[in-house]
Amino acid sequence: MICDNISVKDGVLYFAGANTVELAKEYKTPLYLMDENKIRNNCRVYLNAMNKYFGANAMPLYASKAASFKKIYEIMKDEGMGIDVVSSGEIYTALKAGFNLKNAYFHSNNKTDEDINFAMENGVGYFVVDNKEELDAINQIAKERSLTQSILLRLTPGIDTHTYEAVNTGKVDSKFGTAIETGQAEKMVEYTLTLSNIKLCGFHCHIGSQVFESDTFIRGSKIMLEFIATVKAKFGFVTEQLDLGGGYGVRYLDSHPTIDIADNIRQVAECIKSTAAELNIEIPKILLEPGRSIVADAGMTLYTVGTVKEITGYKNYTSIDGGMTDNPRFALYGSPYTILPASRMNDTADFVSDVVGRCCESGDIIQKDVTLPKAKRGDILAVCTTGAYNYSMASNYNRITRPAVVMIKDTKPYVAVKRESLEYLTENDI
Repeated sequence: MICDNISVKDGVLYFAGANTVELAKEYKTPLYLMDENKIRNNCRVYLNAMNKYFGANAMPLYASKAASFKKIYEIMKDEGMGIDVVSSGEIYTALKAGFNLKNAYFHSNNKTDEDINFAMENGVGYFVVDNKEELDAINQIAKERSLTQSILLRLTPGIDTHTYEAVNTGKVDSKFGTAIETGQAEKMVEYTLTLSNIKLCGFHCHIGSQVFESDTFIRGSKIMLEFIATVKAKFGFVTEQLDLGGGYGVRYLDSHPTIDIADNIRQVAECIKSTAAELNIEIPKILLEPGRSIVADAGMTLYTVGTVKEITGYKNYTSIDGGMTDNPRFALYGSPYTILPASRMNDTADFVSDVVGRCCESGDIIQKDVTLPKAKRGDILAVCTTGAYNYSMASNYNRITRPAVVMIKDTKPYVAVKRESLEYLTENDI
């Protein structure tokens, strides 16, 4: 199976030890499932490896954009994770979950004045600053509040990860960060050090997402350490923190490789230690920002089949009761997924069709050319590895309500996010 929390019993798909057909019957579909044990285990892989190879002060920060709701932050609090957040909404959700925001890092390439004020008011520990205009705004608002705000500067190391263009964020011409290659990053540091209400703590970079090559983080680390050595020599600035971002990939298909996260962290640590020694610089506190690799394989989405359309001589369509409103990633990126016939796992898979959603869009596709048993109305289909960027990207397009999120802990399900009601759709209408 694509994930180690998936199994089959009597022709029925089980997820995290729970019967998916029974879950679909009890909680209705579309339905997001999340495996709490898997989320916690994935956190511990990072926590243990970073502690072992980088030292006790290293910290993984959960990347909230992957999946943000109260229970997620409660888990991160329990496990001793930091978080990164990218909006006032994510900050507010973390607050409602009781998360201590001193271990929160606030991202975004365009924080509004309202965002900045809200974050400062609620004690967000660090801002990850994208550009000079934002830096000036943070400094001014911090001055008005009579405080000094700790920040990291986001830099672009100029690395092409050979990943999807839409999620490649480490290039020189990315919309994110300040480029090292052009000399602008060095000037940004020099300017930052003149600001009275800013404490520069270090630097951040993020190379991209769904990265499988282990050398990508190693190359990025070397570039960042060389920059750290340069600013120390030129400005006397000693870097306290280095955030290497996230991006480790996950298996959406059987053909995708399995990444040994702990061993990858070991390799990066060895590179950082040897490079720092060569450059004669101190090793900063190392941060990583896993998101997808924390929650993706902890997720599954269940759907009920409605219609099956056969166009003789052309192609077939299997329509489900969800679609791009609960999973827009194929429409955005052409993202691959493994789809399983949850209620008919022992049946022969001999029918090829596009699995499509219910929205009035020809691009409302979950996956093309999927081979499954020919479905019947009422069959349950499962899309695997949907814990990241499904719930968080969901919308009410076509006035479709968003699904519930059901967590499974020790094989027992419970509702973490209620299914939206029709009444919810008009709550803000005047």
